[in-house]
Amino acid sequence: MIDEQNKTWSDRSHLLWWPITFTKYRVENQRLYTQTGLLSTHEEECLLYRIMDVSYERTFGNRIFGTGTIRLTTKDASNPVIELKNIADSRRVKDLLSRWIEEERIAKRVVGRDMYGASSHMEEDFTDRDM
Repeated sequence: MIDEQNKTWSDRSHLLWWPITFTKYRVENQRLYTQTGLLSTHEEECLLYRIMDVSYERTFGNRIFGTGTIRLTTKDASNPVIELKNIADSRRVKDLLSRWIEEERIAKRVVGRDMYGASSHMEEDFTDRDM
C-alpha cells in the first residue's frame, strides 16, 4: 500500500506472487521498519535520512512474478545493509524511496555531512606524484 501524500508505504516479502511470508516492510514517520517472524518477532528501524544508497535487482523469476529486491546501504551501525526482498511493484517503490530519502536528507541538512570520511579508503592510493 502506497500513500504518496503522507509518505507511507507497506508491503511484505512475496513468495512467487503471494504475500504469505513473515517479513513485513513499512515506511512511516520518516522511518523504514523491517519486521520478521511469526510467533517471535524482531523489528529493525532506520531513519530515512541515514540511507546512503539505493540499488535495485530484478531476476528473471522476479520479472515473471512481478516482484523485485531493493538494497539499501545505510549509516546505521546495527544494520548497514537492508534488503527489501521480493516486493511487489518494486520499481515504483524504489523510485518513491529514493525521492523520500532525498527529501529527508535535504530537510535534515545532512546531504554532505554523512558523506564525510566516506572516501577515506581512496587517500591511500593518491600521492603527490599523481598530480
